[in-house]
Amino acid sequence: MGNITDKYVEKYIREVLPEQKGIFKEMEEYAEEFKVPIVHKEVAALLQVLAKSINAKRVLEVGTAIAYSTLLLCDAMKLNGGHITTIERNDSMVLEAKKNILKSGMEDRVRLIQGDAQDVLKFLDNEYDLIFLDGAKGQYNEFLNDCLHLLKPGGLLISDNILFKGMIATDMYAIRRKRTITNRMRAYLETICNHSELDTSIIPIGDGLAISYKSRRI
Repeated sequence: MGNITDKYVEKYIREVLPEQKGIFKEMEEYAEEFKVPIVHKEVAALLQVLAKSINAKRVLEVGTAIAYSTLLLCDAMKLNGGHITTIERNDSMVLEAKKNILKSGMEDRVRLIQGDAQDVLKFLDNEYDLIFLDGAKGQYNEFLNDCLHLLKPGGLLISDNILFKGMIATDMYAIRRKRTITNRMRAYLETICNHSELDTSIIPIGDGLAISYKSRRI
């Protein structure tokens, strides 16, 4: 449990949403056992709704981990045959992600790139309907310009962990060793909330989610 919403509200939402099955349930159990961070249940549901609502066909993800959100987004695009490109720098996570992608049977629709996102983003040349930013929290601002360049007008930039266990909103929850990340995340929020190309909403679910719409060219 975090400090984003009342615990009883969070508990109720997670209980009322249906349980995942198959590969997704297995990944949830693996994440819990090995303390691997994956998107919260309510965030997972919203990601799929958003991908479906804009009929996303091309998605970019920064931060694969074990490929839980990767495959959720891929599954959300199954009716239109959409494709996801995902970036991960951690060797052990890449190995686990590859196993899960193969096991899911969706490997033809997933491109996993191993490397530092700051480097990889500069070499991508596709245009994406949706970009899910879930990588190194202190580097979101460094990713932003490249993400906006890759995001098509009318597309969505979704930034996870944006309230960072409540530390972004108040120093009451601040941890001294996390102060640099906290300050950088606050700066990122200021940027996307006041960016001339973006309309942004901040959603207090999970660990905080920002949804930014890139304005269409006139």
